Amino acid sequence: MAELITAHPGLGSALLLLAAGVASGLAGSIAGLASLFSYPALLAAGLPPVAANVTNTVALFSNTVGTAAGSRAELRGQRRRLVRLASLAALGGAIGAALLLGTPSSAFELAVPWLIALGSVLILAREPLRRLIARHSPDPAAVPRLPVACAVLLVGLYGGYFGAAAGVLMLAVLSLSAAEPLPVTNAVKNIATGAANVTAAVAYAFLAPVDWGAALALGLGCLVGAWIGPAVVRRVPETPLRVAVALAGLALAWSLWRDATAS
Repeated sequence: MAELITAHPGLGSALLLLAAGVASGLAGSIAGLASLFSYPALLAAGLPPVAANVTNTVALFSNTVGTAAGSRAELRGQRRRLVRLASLAALGGAIGAALLLGTPSSAFELAVPWLIALGSVLILAREPLRRLIARHSPDPAAVPRLPVACAVLLVGLYGGYFGAAAGVLMLAVLSLSAAEPLPVTNAVKNIATGAANVTAAVAYAFLAPVDWGAALALGLGCLVGAWIGPAVVRRVPETPLRVAVALAGLALAWSLWRDATAS
């Protein structure tokens, strides 16, 4: 069992992580980009990359709790769908956690920016792609479930392994597989990605170098931000929000690609 990091962050670091947690909760519940704020904040607080990655995954458990509380209206009547998607994502998250703990990450990290960029482009191209799907399958319920299930499993695996912008990828998958308002798709996305995150977090809590003080400070902020996020999604027009999510995902993909090729 890996040695656990139990140091408590100083007041300055704790305030930084709390503020980053609020931003992460908002970004995660609205756009699936929680790690855009949380991971750099953990590095700035002095955590080494591996500890920052696993601590980030544990802290983001709060996102799932917050978004579930804030999205009750959108999640009403979605139980069977949520159970199916969350089960697939959780399985993927468990596989991803096992890969992170047992394999080198360098090769996979080179593919991460391209995966995020692909998800962002799919979100931008959602309407043309939906029309293309409708030509072959006018009934949205008739969209083949197997490809969707495989995609959810793979996104869950990615979420458990690395996690940055996993919500962007999940939102892209769900947006193409269901004709529904964006707030509903977004709420379902948050629960599905949360299932993958929770599964990985449980593994990391016992087997990885989690900094519990940092996780607590970050998690408290995430809880607040994630609870507020669904209310923002209800009030912002859908198209500008979707474009903003996609552009933010592309910016993150470029940043990660630059870092991966520079190292």
